[in-house]
Order: sequence, then C-alpha cells, then structure tokens
Amino acid sequence: MKRIFKIYGFFGALRLIRDKIFTLLFFPKARIVRLPIYIRGKKGIIGAENLTTGINLRIDIISYTNCNPVLTIGKNVEINDYVHIGVAEGVSIGDNTLIASKVFISDHNHGNYNGDNQSNPKEKPIARKLEHSKIIIGNNVWIGEFVAILPGVTIGDGAIIGAMSVVSKDIPANTIAVGSPAKPIKKYDEISNKWIKILNN
Repeated sequence: MKRIFKIYGFFGALRLIRDKIFTLLFFPKARIVRLPIYIRGKKGIIGAENLTTGINLRIDIISYTNCNPVLTIGKNVEINDYVHIGVAEGVSIGDNTLIASKVFISDHNHGNYNGDNQSNPKEKPIARKLEHSKIIIGNNVWIGEFVAILPGVTIGDGAIIGAMSVVSKDIPANTIAVGSPAKPIKKYDEISNKWIKILNN
C-alpha cells in the first residue's frame, strides 16, 4: 500500500483504490476500469478478461437496430483515455491489443452514401437510416492516438496503426499503416526479423 501511495501520490492512490473497488463490483473479470466511464448497453459486452482502461472511456452499444449488437473484447486488452467505441452490429477487439488515447471506433454511420438508396442531404443527419458493418481488430494490434476506425474494416493480427490515421479499408496482418486513408508502409519479415518498407507505396 505504501508503494502505491509513493507512485501515485495521495489523491492518485485514493482514485486507484476507488477504481479498483468499482472494477471488482461491476467488471470482475477486468484488471482495472478507471472512472469516469460511460457505457450504454453493457449487456452487449463479451469477454474483457484482464481489461485495463483509462479515464473517460465511452461505449455506445445501440440496441434499436435489427440485430443484437455485440462488443467482444479479448484478453489483456488495454484501452487508454478518451476512447469512444460505437457498436450497432459488432466490434471485435483481439487479445493483447493496445489502444492509445482519443481513438474513435464505430461500425455504423448515419446514412448511406454509396450504391443504391443513398441518403438525401436535405434529410436531417440524425434521421437518416443507420448503416452498419462489423469491425474486426486482430490480436496484438497497436492503435496510435487520434486514430479513427470506420465501419466494415478488418485489421489483421500484429498490425500497427500510426497516430491520426483513418482506417477505411482492411489492413493486412503484421503491417504498419499510416495516413488518411491508412495504407501499409511496412511489413514484418519473418526471415530477417525486421520491418521492411513496402515499395511502390
């Protein structure tokens, strides 16, 4: 206990103790869930064993869609401060994934802007039909600060998403992707054990 007070200071240690008690009461499988936290649709969360969160995590699991939306969180996932996860169909986060602060993950959008039956700009955005498509984030993924992950994408195991990137298309496993839209710039080579630059990118 003395070590905790030494590391975090008096008030920091009290907050940590409060958060640990909250975690034990409401998220017993998690490591620590830090307050404040906002969750809509807690019943839709599956897994979250040994989960660690920062402050101001916001999770919106929207239950008025035609399916049963689910947020699946793998083992040993770490989610930092001010992350917002929106789920209208399904978001899956794999084991050992690290999510930096201020990341936005949403499997849905207000309106349709491709193909048939596109939304009309004269219609209020909030009144437009909710379009949704599952997001899959693999194991051992590292997502940098201010990243946005959009509906329907899959991020492969071991991928790294650079800060401020917008992921609108699938990212292969074991690659480093950056930009808006995010594109792979390096791939891990199992023979040399090095990240190799992807040519013609």
